[in-house]
Amino acid sequence: MKPSGRSGRRRRIAVVTGTRAEYGLLRSTLEAIRAHRRLELQLVVTGMHLLRKFGHTVDDIVRDGWRIDARVKMQTGSDGPTDQPVGLSRGIAGIARFLERGNADVVVVLGDRIEAMAGALTAVTTGRVLAHIHGGDVAPGDFDDSFRHGITKLAHLHFVATRKSLRRVLRLGETPERVHLVGAPGLDRLGQLITAVDARTGSRGKDHLCPPTALVVQHPCGRSVAVERRIMEDVLRAVRTAGLRQMIVYPNSDRGHRGIIQAIERHASANGDDVQPVRSMPHDDYLRTLLHADVLVGNSSSGIIEAPFAGTPSVDVGDRQAGRQPGGSSVIHAEESFSSIRGALRRALKKRPRLGGRSVYGDGRAGERIARLLATLPLTPTLTRKRLAF
Repeated sequence: MKPSGRSGRRRRIAVVTGTRAEYGLLRSTLEAIRAHRRLELQLVVTGMHLLRKFGHTVDDIVRDGWRIDARVKMQTGSDGPTDQPVGLSRGIAGIARFLERGNADVVVVLGDRIEAMAGALTAVTTGRVLAHIHGGDVAPGDFDDSFRHGITKLAHLHFVATRKSLRRVLRLGETPERVHLVGAPGLDRLGQLITAVDARTGSRGKDHLCPPTALVVQHPCGRSVAVERRIMEDVLRAVRTAGLRQMIVYPNSDRGHRGIIQAIERHASANGDDVQPVRSMPHDDYLRTLLHADVLVGNSSSGIIEAPFAGTPSVDVGDRQAGRQPGGSSVIHAEESFSSIRGALRRALKKRPRLGGRSVYGDGRAGERIARLLATLPLTPTLTRKRLAF
Protein backbone atom coordinates (compact mmCIF):
# COMPACT_ATOMS: atom_id res chain seq x y z
CA MET A 1 0.00 0.00 0.00
CA LYS A 2 1.15 3.54 -0.78
CA PRO A 3 2.38 5.51 2.26
CA SER A 4 0.19 8.46 3.20
CA GLY A 5 -0.04 11.31 5.64
CA ARG A 6 3.67 11.35 6.46
CA SER A 7 6.04 14.31 6.38
CA GLY A 8 3.05 16.63 6.13
CA ARG A 9 1.96 15.34 2.70
CA ARG A 10 -1.74 15.56 2.05
CA ARG A 11 -3.55 12.35 1.21
CA ARG A 12 -4.21 12.09 -2.51
CA ILE A 13 -7.82 11.08 -3.11
CA ALA A 14 -8.66 9.98 -6.67
CA VAL A 15 -12.42 10.19 -7.35
CA VAL A 16 -13.75 8.38 -10.43
CA THR A 17 -16.84 9.73 -12.19
CA GLY A 18 -18.41 8.20 -15.29
CA THR A 19 -21.93 9.63 -15.65
CA ARG A 20 -23.80 12.91 -15.29
CA ALA A 21 -26.02 11.47 -12.52
CA GLU A 22 -23.21 10.06 -10.40
CA TYR A 23 -21.16 13.25 -10.86
CA GLY A 24 -24.09 15.17 -9.42
CA LEU A 25 -24.21 12.82 -6.44
CA LEU A 26 -20.46 13.22 -5.92
CA ARG A 27 -20.41 17.03 -6.07
CA SER A 28 -20.64 17.65 -2.32
CA THR A 29 -17.96 15.03 -1.65
CA LEU A 30 -15.66 16.59 -4.26
CA GLU A 31 -16.17 20.02 -2.69
CA ALA A 32 -15.49 18.72 0.82
CA ILE A 33 -12.34 16.88 -0.27
CA ARG A 34 -11.03 19.94 -2.12
CA ALA A 35 -11.67 22.14 0.91
CA HIS A 36 -10.03 19.84 3.45
CA ARG A 37 -6.51 20.88 4.42
CA ARG A 38 -5.32 17.27 4.77
CA LEU A 39 -6.63 16.07 1.40
CA GLU A 40 -5.67 16.59 -2.24
CA LEU A 41 -8.37 15.89 -4.81
CA GLN A 42 -7.60 14.06 -8.05
CA LEU A 43 -10.53 13.86 -10.47
CA VAL A 44 -10.74 11.03 -13.01
CA VAL A 45 -13.42 11.54 -15.69
CA THR A 46 -14.48 8.62 -17.85
CA GLY A 47 -17.47 6.76 -19.34
CA MET A 48 -20.53 8.68 -20.58
CA HIS A 49 -18.93 12.04 -19.75
CA LEU A 50 -16.71 11.72 -22.82
CA LEU A 51 -19.44 10.72 -25.31
CA ARG A 52 -21.14 13.29 -27.57
CA LYS A 53 -24.15 10.99 -27.87
CA PHE A 54 -24.90 11.48 -24.19
CA GLY A 55 -24.25 15.21 -23.97
CA HIS A 56 -20.43 15.25 -23.54
CA THR A 57 -20.96 16.15 -19.89
CA VAL A 58 -17.25 16.55 -19.27
CA ASP A 59 -17.98 20.10 -20.47
CA ASP A 60 -20.29 20.60 -17.47
CA ILE A 61 -17.50 19.49 -15.14
CA VAL A 62 -15.13 22.01 -16.71
CA ARG A 63 -17.75 24.78 -16.53
CA ASP A 64 -18.22 23.99 -12.84
CA GLY A 65 -14.56 24.90 -12.33
CA TRP A 66 -13.05 21.49 -11.57
CA ARG A 67 -9.54 20.56 -12.56
CA ILE A 68 -9.66 17.25 -14.40
CA ASP A 69 -6.57 15.17 -13.69
CA ALA A 70 -7.31 12.36 -16.14
CA ARG A 71 -9.75 11.68 -18.99
CA VAL A 72 -10.08 7.96 -19.62
CA LYS A 73 -12.04 6.81 -22.68
CA MET A 74 -14.13 3.69 -22.03
CA GLN A 75 -17.29 3.05 -24.06
CA THR A 76 -17.80 4.16 -27.66
CA GLY A 77 -21.55 4.77 -27.34
CA SER A 78 -22.45 1.72 -29.39
CA ASP A 79 -25.42 -0.38 -28.24
CA GLY A 80 -23.61 -3.58 -29.24
CA PRO A 81 -22.88 -6.46 -26.83
CA THR A 82 -19.11 -5.88 -26.67
CA ASP A 83 -19.04 -2.14 -25.98
CA GLN A 84 -19.31 -2.50 -22.20
CA PRO A 85 -16.74 -5.30 -21.66
CA VAL A 86 -14.23 -3.70 -24.02
CA GLY A 87 -14.89 -0.36 -22.34
CA LEU A 88 -14.24 -1.94 -18.95
CA SER A 89 -10.82 -3.12 -20.09
CA ARG A 90 -9.99 0.33 -21.47
CA GLY A 91 -11.07 1.92 -18.20
CA ILE A 92 -8.92 -0.35 -16.07
CA ALA A 93 -5.85 0.29 -18.22
CA GLY A 94 -6.34 4.07 -18.39
CA ILE A 95 -7.15 4.56 -14.72
CA ALA A 96 -4.17 2.40 -13.73
CA ARG A 97 -1.81 4.60 -15.73
CA PHE A 98 -3.14 7.68 -13.99
CA LEU A 99 -3.01 6.23 -10.47
CA GLU A 100 0.65 5.39 -10.90
CA ARG A 101 1.44 8.77 -12.42
CA GLY A 102 -0.54 10.66 -9.77
CA ASN A 103 0.61 8.46 -6.87
CA ALA A 104 -2.92 8.32 -5.44
CA ASP A 105 -3.46 6.98 -1.92
CA VAL A 106 -7.21 6.32 -2.01
CA VAL A 107 -9.64 5.71 -4.87
CA VAL A 108 -13.29 6.69 -4.34
CA VAL A 109 -16.12 5.24 -6.44
CA LEU A 110 -19.90 5.50 -6.10
CA GLY A 111 -22.62 3.00 -6.83
CA ASP A 112 -22.77 0.11 -9.23
CA ARG A 113 -21.90 1.17 -12.75
CA ILE A 114 -19.22 -0.20 -15.03
CA GLU A 115 -17.07 2.93 -14.52
CA ALA A 116 -17.12 2.35 -10.75
CA MET A 117 -16.10 -1.27 -11.30
CA ALA A 118 -13.19 -0.14 -13.48
CA GLY A 119 -12.01 2.20 -10.74
CA ALA A 120 -12.47 -0.46 -8.07
CA LEU A 121 -10.53 -3.17 -9.89
CA THR A 122 -7.74 -0.74 -10.67
CA ALA A 123 -7.46 0.49 -7.09
CA VAL A 124 -7.20 -2.99 -5.64
CA THR A 125 -4.78 -4.37 -8.22
CA THR A 126 -2.43 -1.39 -7.83
CA GLY A 127 -2.39 -1.65 -4.04
CA ARG A 128 -4.47 1.40 -3.18
CA VAL A 129 -7.21 1.86 -0.63
CA LEU A 130 -10.65 1.61 -2.23
CA ALA A 131 -13.55 3.59 -0.71
CA HIS A 132 -17.07 2.79 -1.91
CA ILE A 133 -20.09 5.10 -1.57
CA HIS A 134 -23.64 3.66 -1.63
CA GLY A 135 -22.67 0.05 -1.02
CA GLY A 136 -25.32 -2.26 0.43
CA ASP A 137 -28.16 -0.79 -1.64
CA VAL A 138 -30.34 -3.08 -3.74
CA ALA A 139 -31.29 -2.16 -7.32
CA PRO A 140 -31.28 -5.05 -9.84
CA GLY A 141 -30.99 -2.99 -13.05
CA ASP A 142 -28.93 -4.82 -15.68
CA PHE A 143 -25.90 -6.19 -13.81
CA ASP A 144 -26.09 -3.38 -11.25
CA ASP A 145 -26.48 -5.45 -8.08
CA SER A 146 -23.71 -7.84 -9.09
CA PHE A 147 -21.35 -4.92 -9.69
CA ARG A 148 -22.37 -3.11 -6.49
CA HIS A 149 -21.88 -6.13 -4.26
CA GLY A 150 -18.69 -7.07 -6.13
CA ILE A 151 -17.30 -3.60 -5.42
CA THR A 152 -18.30 -4.03 -1.76
CA LYS A 153 -16.17 -7.16 -1.54
CA LEU A 154 -13.26 -5.33 -3.17
CA ALA A 155 -13.57 -2.16 -1.07
CA HIS A 156 -11.59 -1.41 2.09
CA LEU A 157 -13.85 1.43 3.28
CA HIS A 158 -17.63 1.65 2.96
CA PHE A 159 -19.64 4.88 3.11
CA VAL A 160 -23.25 3.69 3.23
CA ALA A 161 -26.45 5.70 2.88
CA THR A 162 -28.94 3.92 5.18
CA ARG A 163 -29.02 1.62 8.19
CA LYS A 164 -30.45 -1.16 6.02
CA SER A 165 -27.54 -0.81 3.61
CA LEU A 166 -25.12 -0.89 6.54
CA ARG A 167 -26.62 -4.19 7.72
CA ARG A 168 -26.37 -5.68 4.21
CA VAL A 169 -22.70 -4.75 3.95
CA LEU A 170 -22.04 -6.43 7.30
CA ARG A 171 -23.93 -9.53 6.15
CA LEU A 172 -21.65 -9.64 3.12
CA GLY A 173 -18.81 -10.31 5.57
CA GLU A 174 -17.33 -6.83 5.99
CA THR A 175 -15.98 -5.91 9.43
CA PRO A 176 -17.83 -3.15 11.34
CA GLU A 177 -14.82 -0.83 11.65
CA ARG A 178 -14.73 -0.51 7.85
CA VAL A 179 -18.40 0.50 7.47
CA HIS A 180 -19.55 4.10 8.08
CA LEU A 181 -23.12 5.43 7.92
CA VAL A 182 -22.89 8.84 6.21
CA GLY A 183 -26.21 9.25 4.36
CA ALA A 184 -26.82 9.79 0.65
CA PRO A 185 -24.63 12.54 -0.82
CA GLY A 186 -27.34 13.23 -3.42
CA LEU A 187 -29.33 15.03 -0.72
CA ASP A 188 -26.52 17.49 0.08
CA ARG A 189 -26.91 19.95 -2.81
CA LEU A 190 -30.67 19.45 -2.84
CA GLY A 191 -30.78 20.53 0.80
CA GLN A 192 -28.81 23.67 -0.05
CA LEU A 193 -31.25 24.56 -2.84
CA ILE A 194 -34.23 24.01 -0.54
CA THR A 195 -32.63 26.27 2.07
CA ALA A 196 -32.08 28.94 -0.60
CA VAL A 197 -35.75 28.75 -1.62
CA ASP A 198 -36.80 29.05 2.04
CA ALA A 199 -34.57 32.10 2.56
CA ARG A 200 -35.91 33.79 -0.55
CA THR A 201 -39.61 33.07 -0.08
CA GLY A 202 -39.90 32.49 3.67
CA SER A 203 -42.06 29.50 2.84
CA ARG A 204 -41.81 25.73 2.92
CA GLY A 205 -44.05 25.55 -0.10
CA LYS A 206 -42.96 24.94 -3.68
CA ASP A 207 -43.88 26.75 -6.87
CA HIS A 208 -44.90 24.21 -9.49
CA LEU A 209 -44.11 24.62 -13.13
CA CYS A 210 -47.03 25.87 -15.23
CA PRO A 211 -48.60 24.01 -16.93
CA PRO A 212 -48.32 20.87 -14.73
CA THR A 213 -45.12 19.07 -15.65
CA ALA A 214 -43.69 15.57 -15.40
CA LEU A 215 -39.94 15.02 -15.25
CA VAL A 216 -39.35 11.73 -17.11
CA VAL A 217 -36.13 9.76 -16.53
CA GLN A 218 -36.15 6.18 -17.83
CA HIS A 219 -32.99 4.06 -18.17
CA PRO A 220 -32.48 0.71 -19.97
CA CYS A 221 -32.22 -2.54 -18.03
CA GLY A 222 -30.08 -4.47 -20.50
CA ARG A 223 -32.93 -5.82 -22.61
CA SER A 224 -33.43 -5.68 -26.36
CA VAL A 225 -33.90 -2.39 -28.15
CA ALA A 226 -37.49 -3.38 -29.01
CA VAL A 227 -38.42 -4.14 -25.39
CA GLU A 228 -36.86 -0.94 -24.03
CA ARG A 229 -38.61 1.09 -26.75
CA ARG A 230 -42.01 -0.45 -25.99
CA ILE A 231 -41.75 0.27 -22.26
CA MET A 232 -40.67 3.87 -22.87
CA GLU A 233 -43.58 4.32 -25.27
CA ASP A 234 -45.95 3.20 -22.49
CA VAL A 235 -44.33 5.63 -20.04
CA LEU A 236 -44.66 8.54 -22.45
CA ARG A 237 -48.23 7.66 -23.46
CA ALA A 238 -49.29 7.52 -19.80
CA VAL A 239 -47.77 10.93 -19.09
CA ARG A 240 -49.38 12.44 -22.18
CA THR A 241 -52.77 10.92 -21.25
CA ALA A 242 -52.50 12.59 -17.82
CA GLY A 243 -52.32 15.96 -19.61
CA LEU A 244 -48.83 16.75 -18.36
CA ARG A 245 -46.11 18.72 -20.08
CA GLN A 246 -43.00 16.55 -20.29
CA MET A 247 -39.37 17.29 -19.54
CA ILE A 248 -37.63 14.11 -20.77
CA VAL A 249 -33.99 13.36 -19.97
CA TYR A 250 -32.13 10.96 -22.27
CA PRO A 251 -31.12 7.58 -20.78
CA ASN A 252 -27.70 6.35 -19.72
CA SER A 253 -25.46 4.27 -21.99
CA ASP A 254 -26.46 0.81 -20.74
CA ARG A 255 -27.53 -1.91 -23.18
CA GLY A 256 -30.86 -1.13 -24.82
CA HIS A 257 -30.53 2.66 -24.65
CA ARG A 258 -31.15 2.99 -28.41
CA GLY A 259 -34.75 1.84 -27.95
CA ILE A 260 -35.47 4.50 -25.33
CA ILE A 261 -33.91 7.22 -27.47
CA GLN A 262 -36.01 6.13 -30.45
CA ALA A 263 -39.19 6.35 -28.37
CA ILE A 264 -38.24 9.82 -27.08
CA GLU A 265 -37.50 11.19 -30.54
CA ARG A 266 -40.70 9.81 -32.07
CA HIS A 267 -42.76 11.10 -29.16
CA ALA A 268 -41.19 14.57 -29.33
CA SER A 269 -41.75 14.76 -33.08
CA ALA A 270 -45.44 13.89 -32.68
CA ASN A 271 -46.25 16.11 -29.69
CA GLY A 272 -44.48 19.39 -30.32
CA ASP A 273 -44.28 22.05 -27.64
CA ASP A 274 -45.62 19.85 -24.84
CA VAL A 275 -42.46 17.74 -24.93
CA GLN A 276 -38.95 18.96 -24.13
CA PRO A 277 -36.29 16.28 -24.54
CA VAL A 278 -32.77 17.01 -23.24
CA ARG A 279 -29.67 14.90 -23.77
CA SER A 280 -28.35 16.04 -20.43
CA MET A 281 -28.67 18.94 -18.02
CA PRO A 282 -26.36 20.39 -15.37
CA HIS A 283 -26.97 18.85 -11.96
CA ASP A 284 -28.31 22.03 -10.37
CA ASP A 285 -30.73 22.48 -13.27
CA TYR A 286 -31.91 18.91 -12.81
CA LEU A 287 -32.47 19.42 -9.08
CA ARG A 288 -34.35 22.69 -9.66
CA THR A 289 -36.54 20.95 -12.23
CA LEU A 290 -37.17 18.14 -9.74
CA LEU A 291 -38.07 20.68 -7.04
CA HIS A 292 -40.65 22.40 -9.25
CA ALA A 293 -42.04 19.40 -11.18
CA ASP A 294 -45.43 17.97 -10.28
CA VAL A 295 -44.21 14.39 -10.56
CA LEU A 296 -41.13 12.37 -11.55
CA VAL A 297 -41.79 9.31 -13.73
CA GLY A 298 -39.34 6.54 -14.67
CA ASN A 299 -36.87 4.17 -13.09
CA SER A 300 -34.12 6.53 -11.89
CA SER A 301 -32.84 6.25 -8.34
CA SER A 302 -33.60 9.97 -7.98
CA GLY A 303 -37.27 9.03 -7.84
CA ILE A 304 -36.56 6.88 -4.79
CA ILE A 305 -33.97 8.99 -2.93
CA GLU A 306 -34.08 12.64 -3.95
CA ALA A 307 -37.71 13.13 -5.07
CA PRO A 308 -39.29 12.59 -1.61
CA PHE A 309 -36.75 15.00 -0.07
CA ALA A 310 -37.62 17.52 -2.81
CA GLY A 311 -41.33 17.27 -1.97
CA THR A 312 -42.06 15.78 -5.41
CA PRO A 313 -44.16 12.59 -5.78
CA SER A 314 -42.69 9.93 -8.05
CA VAL A 315 -43.77 6.93 -10.09
CA ASP A 316 -41.16 4.17 -10.01
CA VAL A 317 -41.56 2.08 -13.16
CA GLY A 318 -40.53 -1.58 -13.26
CA ASP A 319 -37.95 -3.45 -11.21
CA ARG A 320 -34.77 -1.44 -11.83
CA GLN A 321 -34.98 -0.03 -8.28
CA ALA A 322 -36.63 -3.09 -6.71
CA GLY A 323 -35.34 -3.56 -3.18
CA ARG A 324 -34.07 0.01 -2.81
CA GLN A 325 -35.59 1.63 0.28
CA PRO A 326 -38.10 4.37 -0.71
CA GLY A 327 -37.34 7.77 0.77
CA GLY A 328 -41.01 8.34 1.58
CA SER A 329 -44.63 7.31 1.01
CA SER A 330 -44.81 9.59 -2.04
CA VAL A 331 -42.99 6.93 -4.11
CA ILE A 332 -45.62 4.94 -6.05
CA HIS A 333 -44.60 1.74 -7.83
CA ALA A 334 -45.89 0.81 -11.30
CA GLU A 335 -45.47 -2.25 -13.46
CA GLU A 336 -44.09 -1.79 -16.96
CA SER A 337 -47.45 -1.32 -18.65
CA PHE A 338 -49.50 1.67 -19.79
CA SER A 339 -52.43 0.94 -17.48
CA SER A 340 -50.26 0.45 -14.40
CA ILE A 341 -48.24 3.61 -15.05
CA ARG A 342 -51.41 5.63 -15.72
CA GLY A 343 -52.97 4.45 -12.45
CA ALA A 344 -49.79 5.13 -10.47
CA LEU A 345 -49.61 8.62 -11.98
CA ARG A 346 -53.14 9.40 -10.80
CA ARG A 347 -52.26 8.34 -7.25
CA ALA A 348 -48.93 10.16 -7.27
CA LEU A 349 -50.45 13.45 -8.39
CA LYS A 350 -52.70 13.42 -5.31
CA LYS A 351 -49.67 13.23 -3.01
CA ARG A 352 -48.28 16.32 -1.29
CA PRO A 353 -44.99 15.22 0.29
CA ARG A 354 -43.22 17.51 2.73
CA LEU A 355 -40.30 19.49 1.38
CA GLY A 356 -36.95 18.78 3.04
CA GLY A 357 -36.66 17.43 6.58
CA ARG A 358 -34.90 14.23 7.53
CA SER A 359 -34.96 11.12 5.37
CA VAL A 360 -33.91 7.50 5.79
CA TYR A 361 -31.08 8.66 3.48
CA GLY A 362 -29.76 11.19 5.98
CA ASP A 363 -29.75 14.92 6.56
CA GLY A 364 -27.83 16.34 3.57
CA ARG A 365 -24.34 16.35 5.11
CA ALA A 366 -22.85 13.18 3.64
CA GLY A 367 -20.05 14.85 1.66
CA GLU A 368 -18.44 16.52 4.65
CA ARG A 369 -18.64 13.27 6.65
CA ILE A 370 -16.92 11.35 3.85
CA ALA A 371 -14.12 13.92 3.56
CA ARG A 372 -13.56 13.93 7.32
CA LEU A 373 -13.30 10.13 7.39
CA LEU A 374 -10.92 10.10 4.41
CA ALA A 375 -8.70 12.59 6.22
CA THR A 376 -8.66 10.90 9.64
CA LEU A 377 -9.01 7.14 9.22
CA PRO A 378 -5.66 5.34 9.60
CA LEU A 379 -4.36 4.15 6.22
CA THR A 380 -2.25 1.29 7.51
CA PRO A 381 -1.02 -1.77 5.56
CA THR A 382 -3.56 -3.93 7.42
CA LEU A 383 -6.40 -1.91 5.87
CA THR A 384 -5.81 -3.51 2.47
CA ARG A 385 -5.62 -7.03 3.94
CA LYS A 386 -9.25 -8.05 4.12
CA ARG A 387 -10.87 -10.98 5.89
CA LEU A 388 -14.42 -12.27 6.09
CA ALA A 389 -16.26 -11.47 9.30
CA PHE A 390 -18.28 -14.71 9.29
